[in-house]
Amino acid sequence: MPDIHIERNHTLGIAGARKVAHQWIEQAEQEFGLECVYTPGEDRDVATFTRAGIDGTVEVTASTFTLDATLGFLFSSFSEMIEQKITRNLDAMLGAPGGGTRLA
Repeated sequence: MPDIHIERNHTLGIAGARKVAHQWIEQAEQEFGLECVYTPGEDRDVATFTRAGIDGTVEVTASTFTLDATLGFLFSSFSEMIEQKITRNLDAMLGAPGGGTRLA
């Protein structure tokens, strides 16, 4: 079970969602030092991310973003703060015209 689970609906379609996903990945790499691998699919893309103490995925579809992250021992005590920051960043990116709505 992931330590962090964030799910959002959006109205961007797959092309717009991919653009937001790439923006999120770029920001996550810079701010959190994550190594990300983005694998596009026909109707669903998956980005995996990792660094010492955190592993996870972002699943992107034409109507949803789902982020799951598992935190190591050192990061687990900061899980609420990390989740809030990720949520704010993702919601801001989805808050552009045609953005998202909160699911969980």
